[in-house]
This record gives sequence, structure tokens and C-alpha cells, in this order.
Amino acid sequence: MTKFDPLPRGDPEAQGVRAKAIRDFLKAADEKIDSVHGFMLLRHGVVVAEGAWKPYRLDGRHMLFSLSKSFTSTAVGLAVSEGRLSVEDPIVSFFPRKLPSPVPANLSAMKVKHLLSMNTGHAEDTTDRIMHDRDPVRAFLALAVEHEPGTHFVYNSGASFVLSALVQELTDKRLSSYLKSRLFDKIGIEGAAWDRHPCGVDFGGWGLNVKVEDIARFGQLYLQKGKWNGQPVVPTSWVETATAKHSENADPSKPDPSSDWQQGYGYQFWRCKHGFYRGDGAFGQLCVVMPEQDAVLALVAGLPDIQAELNLVWDILVPGMAPSALPPDPEGKAELGAFAEGLSLRIPQGSDKSANAPARGRTYRFGANWAGIAAMSFDFGPDALELRYRTTRGKAKGNGLDGPLEIKRCFGTRSLKVGYGEWIDGVSALGDSGPRKAACSGAWTAPDTFTMKIFERETPFVLSIAYRFEGDRVSALVKQNVNMGPTEFPPIEGRANAY
Repeated sequence: MTKFDPLPRGDPEAQGVRAKAIRDFLKAADEKIDSVHGFMLLRHGVVVAEGAWKPYRLDGRHMLFSLSKSFTSTAVGLAVSEGRLSVEDPIVSFFPRKLPSPVPANLSAMKVKHLLSMNTGHAEDTTDRIMHDRDPVRAFLALAVEHEPGTHFVYNSGASFVLSALVQELTDKRLSSYLKSRLFDKIGIEGAAWDRHPCGVDFGGWGLNVKVEDIARFGQLYLQKGKWNGQPVVPTSWVETATAKHSENADPSKPDPSSDWQQGYGYQFWRCKHGFYRGDGAFGQLCVVMPEQDAVLALVAGLPDIQAELNLVWDILVPGMAPSALPPDPEGKAELGAFAEGLSLRIPQGSDKSANAPARGRTYRFGANWAGIAAMSFDFGPDALELRYRTTRGKAKGNGLDGPLEIKRCFGTRSLKVGYGEWIDGVSALGDSGPRKAACSGAWTAPDTFTMKIFERETPFVLSIAYRFEGDRVSALVKQNVNMGPTEFPPIEGRANAY
């Protein structure tokens, strides 16, 4: 196949995977964890199962969070293969004009390999301390390095940002641009987008947005030792080095052999149980490579417990893989197909009508609030709610971990349609973020309360908003399924014809 051809599809049993095991995995994921958004399973280079929980779609991009780090590692490996650097090079040699004076001994001893393996010597993650700075690299180099590099594992997204800056320094190209011609175009990843810091550097440790199949292609490339269609893309030596154990990350005070976070760490890859390895992003973004099974699993999700997600893979999916082809199972294949086709996330259940619905045209005005909502009106039509809202000027807070830094909120009136018992696609700017593609559904869950869900389709995030109407007042209680910070927020209150 050419580089932009779809991955080949085939029957599970023909590739030695039991269709019923895949169905059982999906059923368990659907019932026991909330929520997986999409998946793709490859065996022997063939897609044997794929699907998405509506309203998510496989043809849409999804935030990867720290799964981005494995792509950053690949860029470093490509730069090494081009002779631009060595993993043994001291990091201070690349940024001489950004160094503190004098340069501390532990900083001088910090090498590229220490950033890759999360062994920089810092006592804690540097991210929050550097990302608000106009020059995060300078801020990183100015921090105290409490331990000798190579002796102390700390998961450190700031180190991954510095690796991105290093690639840009050496190639005069943003990380995403450097990877486009050397990786993305060669294995068929189209439309990748990488968020960047205002200083112009891709975040590196997070911020990459690609489709589920793109994750699967990346994992298959690593499974094939860096070759695609028989042609070398990433050096085999880098694949083997990056996915090997370089850091001991088991907690000596509480060792847990059952934890996939205590199996060792490579060069921006996690080691797993069973001799597997993975790229791993917050809230369940996974690229699991299983060399012994010759299999790759790509998952995107919005869940707080990634270990629960991985346990289903180990307990249900992997035992369903046989050493060779299995007899055809038309019944199992049909059951799997029907179940995968019917995957859907849960929406609010209730009525599409209430005597307490506000009159059409009534506008509620709000005082200052965390979401920047200035005014809102509700038009409860026969088939959908049309929500109109006006936001104030401002900038999104945060350090870029949950989206680009300093996104300006929209200013003006927007509208959002909310389906009754179904989703309606739109664009949402509710909450402390920029506009995002969304699918919305809602219902009257009590006589005075309309509850809606906003599924931000290219992110892990789902907002649940309960609007309670009392006379000329409305209050909104907002919850979010997952977040780097709080998942429940202070109530927002408004009054008709007020303020």
C-alpha cells in the first residue's frame, strides 16, 4: 500500500483474535469504566476491530496529552540519526545564552538522555514552574537540580518541552514541521496539529492532536522496528533504545508489581506488564505495543483511572489472542460488529417538556463568574433547545496542559443547539476554554431542572450542566468528567432583566 492508503482490514479470527474476546472487552469498557471514546486493534498489521462511542468519531482528531511525548522522542531519535546531536551531549551545550551564572554542577551533568528518561535530577515536575515564563527553557535551566542526573526518576513534562525546544534549535523547524516530512508523511498521518507556547515552541510533552488511526499507525511503525512498507523511517536502534527500560520508577516504599506505572520508563515511553510498552496520555490516551502478540491497540478516552482501562486489555483482550489463525466465527463476528456499531456514551434521561421552562425571549443576566458568562437565554423548541449566550472578554487560565495558553474567550452572542434524546453537533465556548467542536444533548431531569451534556468531541472533556429555574432566577451547576484541576465548579447564578 502507498503511504496514504487506509490500513488493511480483516476478520479477527483470520489474524488469530477471537471476535468474542473483543466484544467482551468493549462490553466491559462500556459498562465498567466511563468513558472510552474510540479504539483500533491491529494484529499482524491488519485492523481486526475499530469503533467509536457516539458522538465521538474515528475521523476526528483527539487530544493526546502526554502520548505526545512518544512522538517527541521519535523526533529526537531522528535528529540523532542525522548527526545533529547525541543522547550523551550535555543539555547546557545547546543553550549557552540561556544559562545561569555560575552553572551548577548538577545542571552541567544533565544530558539529553536524562531529559528523555525523566532522570533530570529535579525533585519534582518542573512544568508549572516554567510554563508561565516568556522563555520556559531559560526558566528550566535556572531551576535548582537537587539530585545528580540519572539517579532520581520524576515524571517531568517540562523536560519534554525542552526536548521540543532542542529539536527546534537544531533544525530551525518546529517539532511538528520537522516530523511532518520525516514521519507523518511517510506513514500516512494527515492533519496532525500541535499546540505551542507563545514563545513559538511546540509543547512537546503534550499538545499533539491526531486521529485514532494515526495513533495505531505510529504504534505499528514501532512494532515493525521503525520500518513502513519495508522502508526505514525511524532507525531500528532508536526504536529498541527508546522502548527499553532506562529508569526505575517503582516506589521503593510501596512497590506494586500490578501497577503499569512501576514497570520502568524508557525514552518518553512507559514499560508495561507482560513485556509490552506504551505511549500514554492523561485520561486514557494510549498506544499499546505488544511485540510478543504482534499487536497494537490505540485508545482515546476521558476517564480518571487509566489502570482500569489497561486491566481490561490484560484480562480480556490479550487472552483472546492465539498464536495462529482461528476457525471462522461468523456468529462472533456478527455480534462484535453489532455491538461496535451501537457504541454510545450516556446522555441525560428525562422529559423534553416542563411547565417550568422559561418563556421564549427571556434573558438572564449574570454577575462576574468563573466561566465569563454575561447573559443567557433559552428557547425550548419542540425538537431541541437553542441556548444563546454572551461571554465577557478575558483569557483562559492555566499552563497549557489542558489547551493552548492565553486563548481569548469569544466576545459576542453565540448559540448552541441541544438535542432531546440525541446529539446535535455545534461549537461550544462555555467554560474556561476557547471554542471547541461539541455534540450536545439534554433533558428535563426534574420539573425545575434541565440537564445537558456537552461532549467536546476532539478532547476527553464532557461538561454536565444542570440549569435550575426558580421564578425569575436560574442557577447553573457545572461538572466536568475529568480535568487537570477541579471537576466541580462554583454555581453560576443569573436573574431575568437584572444587572
